[in-house]
Amino acid sequence: MSAKNRTVSGSLGGLLGFVGMSAIVGVLVTAAVTPALALSGMAATNTINVFENLPDYLKIDQLSQKSNIYATTGDGTQTLLASFYDQNRVEVGSDAINQFVKDAATSGEDPRFYDHGGVDLQGTVGGLVSTLAGGGTRGGSSITQQYVKNVLVQKCEVLTDAQKRSDCYDAATATTPDRKLKEMRLAIGVEKKYAKDDILRSYLNITGFGGTVYGIESAAEYYFGSTAATLTLPQAASLVAIVNNPVKFQLDQPDSATNGAANGYAANKDRRDYILDEMLKYGKINQADHDAAIASAIEPSIHEPSTGCQTAGGSAYFCDLVVNTLQNDPTFGADDTTRMANFRRGGYNVYTTLDLDLQIAAETTMKANVPDTYPGWDVGGVIVSVGVGTGKVLAMTQNKDYSQDPAVQATGANYTGINYNTNIDQGGSSGFQPGSTYKVFTLAEWLTEGHSLNERVDSRRKANWGTFRDSCATGGTVSFPGYNPKNDSGEAGANYSALESTIGSINTGFIGMAKKLDLCGIRKTAEAFGVTRADGAPLEQGASAVLGTNEVAPLSMAVAFAGIANKGTTCSPIVIDHITGTDGAAIPVPASSCTQSVDPAVAAGMTTAMQQVMTRGTATASNAATSPKVPMIGKTGTTDGNKDTWMSGATTKVATVVGVMSVTGDRDQRNTRFDSGTAATARHRMWPVVMSVANAKYGGDAFPVASGAIVNAVQVPIPDLRGKSITEAQSTLEAAGFLFVNGGITDSELPAGTVAKTDPAGGTSTNRGSSVTVYTSNASQIVVPDVVGKSEAEARSLLGNFAVVKNEVDVTDPAQVGKVVSMSPAAGAGAKPGDTVTISIGKLAAAANKNGNGKAGG
Repeated sequence: MSAKNRTVSGSLGGLLGFVGMSAIVGVLVTAAVTPALALSGMAATNTINVFENLPDYLKIDQLSQKSNIYATTGDGTQTLLASFYDQNRVEVGSDAINQFVKDAATSGEDPRFYDHGGVDLQGTVGGLVSTLAGGGTRGGSSITQQYVKNVLVQKCEVLTDAQKRSDCYDAATATTPDRKLKEMRLAIGVEKKYAKDDILRSYLNITGFGGTVYGIESAAEYYFGSTAATLTLPQAASLVAIVNNPVKFQLDQPDSATNGAANGYAANKDRRDYILDEMLKYGKINQADHDAAIASAIEPSIHEPSTGCQTAGGSAYFCDLVVNTLQNDPTFGADDTTRMANFRRGGYNVYTTLDLDLQIAAETTMKANVPDTYPGWDVGGVIVSVGVGTGKVLAMTQNKDYSQDPAVQATGANYTGINYNTNIDQGGSSGFQPGSTYKVFTLAEWLTEGHSLNERVDSRRKANWGTFRDSCATGGTVSFPGYNPKNDSGEAGANYSALESTIGSINTGFIGMAKKLDLCGIRKTAEAFGVTRADGAPLEQGASAVLGTNEVAPLSMAVAFAGIANKGTTCSPIVIDHITGTDGAAIPVPASSCTQSVDPAVAAGMTTAMQQVMTRGTATASNAATSPKVPMIGKTGTTDGNKDTWMSGATTKVATVVGVMSVTGDRDQRNTRFDSGTAATARHRMWPVVMSVANAKYGGDAFPVASGAIVNAVQVPIPDLRGKSITEAQSTLEAAGFLFVNGGITDSELPAGTVAKTDPAGGTSTNRGSSVTVYTSNASQIVVPDVVGKSEAEARSLLGNFAVVKNEVDVTDPAQVGKVVSMSPAAGAGAKPGDTVTISIGKLAAAANKNGNGKAGG
């Protein structure tokens, strides 16, 4: 029967008059609380003011419930990663609570529940008398009063200020007549507002069952691995028994001397059997069921709830990033304390972006290739995958066991709470040097500034690279005396193109490119792709930074490579797909923000070069082991001393970064061997495993084709430098965009020390940035005079410094007869005295001679 339709005919009907008629109030309240009033000296008539100052009813607020984090399996179903709670509670509807539980609660705690109006006057008086007499089994509070008390306590639990929470709790639980009267008044209000079944359901959902277990559903799971709907009669009675005194009657202390496994949980059994007796007494069960339940042993089967990210196994570090997001993103509250309170108490169902197909592949290959510890080396291994164009983090793992408990961490180096994949504010890591994977940002700036893939730079190793342009520095230039990087594989080319430098990861080639760029511009390009220093400091922008000395997070690099693969549009990472509340309604979540990092034409140039890294460059090992094949881009990275090794790459669908790092200290990975092979090549064993799964699941499209202007270097004419000084020649070439190469001394007729020739020759055109070799004259030659058209005698006279060799050639023009018609070397060329000069003297061809004599027939 609904409480809204009840009249004064109930056992507590007089309490309605209790509010309005002082004479009855005095009698009933005095009768109900005389022992307490006698102790406090409180007059019965004073209770009128107490009641009038209270609200009519206590609102049933949302209860604190555990929140769950899920990942998606290959078939689209959800798998629980972890749960979080202050109170382990799952609120359920009345139809999800079986009748045994309801009858046990009313029989044991409030047998007149369906008859009274909120306060069981008979039970209250009986309880008080029994308490004063030192006996009794049932307290004086009705289920509705107990519910009111629990609600008041729950309102205290949500307070974030510790002192306010403590004061609130003291007020809600104080053993004073005043507090009891308020509880009675609020119970009456609840009964006027809500139906009995709603009150009983709310009571069973809110009440504590020992420790952090709250509500009948969680209690059934925790103590018996069951549900509130499927509990047996003795199980239901045992759980309801706990409510009377959670510390005394809880069933998860098997070593307890008074309520443990050895004595059959005697304390709980006594209370359980009392409840069973009451259920029989009030006709809720029959004698046979009662006797069978009494005879049954109490056999709890404790099911510890999934609590915290440590239950997520290899996905724990991803879980940690999800929790970090829930705690720190303003979407979820005004401050981190409020956000975590909302999460731990709000009953959220958090559905993440994690793809368990990729995640399982990442976890499996990590276990197979990188040990969690290694003698003498603090080794770290990471794998992280991000969706191209979505920002969704699809996989994240590392080679350590997750724990945030310092005591657990102290048990072995295999434990850590630091997420190596993320920034320091997301997981405690200060990042790692990415090495040559960072070169892609110099490539991006190179193409943005109008240079091409086939343009060449001075890539010779130097003791001093001179000054670099840096628009962010005072004065606009910087220098790094003594900075003398070498190439990882000993390459010594003097004039690598940007494409060659990318394919072969040529350090000096990229420093040569940086010499033509703005170091600040390179830094800003990296930032445009979402890259920051993991420790929160600004990115460094010195010459060494070009080669990847900034410590960055693997996740940042994965996001950047996804941006390159996404035609230059970078999308910020997200780990939460959607969230629903306890009512199934959607809760707003942070969205990925996408920005254009570089022009799509520049991105096409980058992917053109980075595809060739996979097919004929430093990443061929990863490319060869990945199947099925789709278009892929990549870049490897190795830091000084081979202490960190990276493989980063992407398709048009998924970007993956794999790394093996020295978390602290140094270790030469090329001289270190794991069970699976050398440490330095572990990246090429892991990356293909993850990307093979990604390619099979998501596929991949062709990357855009780079334009001719991006690929081909600008053709520039080489200036004619003959006769210029070597200094003037160098400055002229470099100003024109060429690399000056001194070819040394050569034989020439020009003044000693001046430019004799260039290769390629002046006047021809070649790619901007190409090298031009300049040769200087030793003045060992003289100029060959021009004797064409001269007679043989005149020619021999003019060529007196040379040995003359005569050839005769047929001519048709009589004027050329006996004259020099050609010479070798040509006039104006240089030759040493005594060198041979060949002259060709004309003679009349036979046919011309016949016609010229007029002897033709007529």
